[in-house]
Amino acid sequence: MRMYLISDNIDTYTGMRLSGVEGVVVHEREELEEALSFVTGQPDIGIVLLTEKLGRDFPELVNDLKLSRRTPLFVEIPDRHGSGRSKNFITDYVSQAIGLKL
Repeated sequence: MRMYLISDNIDTYTGMRLSGVEGVVVHEREELEEALSFVTGQPDIGIVLLTEKLGRDFPELVNDLKLSRRTPLFVEIPDRHGSGRSKNFITDYVSQAIGLKL
């Protein structure tokens, strides 16, 4: 199994290429649809890394694949601008899940 990156910027793409991860840079919805179609058709791709910006800009495409497919695993990663999540993301997530304030 191999990893594949779908990024919205060249910096993240370049960094991942230096570490041996292939990928593509997309900016438009059609480009993302084409990239997602490509990765879902490749049986040797086990993990797809997506920049968080793509997940925020096109949630209907990304969330549908995350929920409907077992493989590949879709993982959103922060890009050079950092994470779009709040500072206490993990604590807030756990608090919501168990119903207790930590």
